[in-house]
Amino acid sequence: MLELISPNVVFNSPVVFRPYHGREALGVIFRAVKRILKDFRYEREIGAEGASDHALLFRARVGDCELQGCDFLHIGQDGLIDEITVMVRPHSAARALAEAMDAEILAVRRELGLEALA
Repeated sequence: MLELISPNVVFNSPVVFRPYHGREALGVIFRAVKRILKDFRYEREIGAEGASDHALLFRARVGDCELQGCDFLHIGQDGLIDEITVMVRPHSAARALAEAMDAEILAVRRELGLEALA
């Protein structure tokens, strides 16, 4: 999937205030998310064919919490995704996601021999 992502992508997390920059940072986040979210499924796409903006609605579980979310994607002129903003609800699931991601991102970074994700 990372081949669809711009090397200069900006990722706006649902649980971290400051955005992440770059494909490497996003790769770490994707790995952690794949380990944490269970029963992940996209339910709907909003956006016209050929448009530069799309919204992908999804559902998943994190621990015992059911989660609803939306990935907002922007496609750059080069055809690659250059911005991703994720929003999740309810608040209890967002908290559970934040807690799980903190631990899992550290684990992924250690496995890859990378320094702390900035």
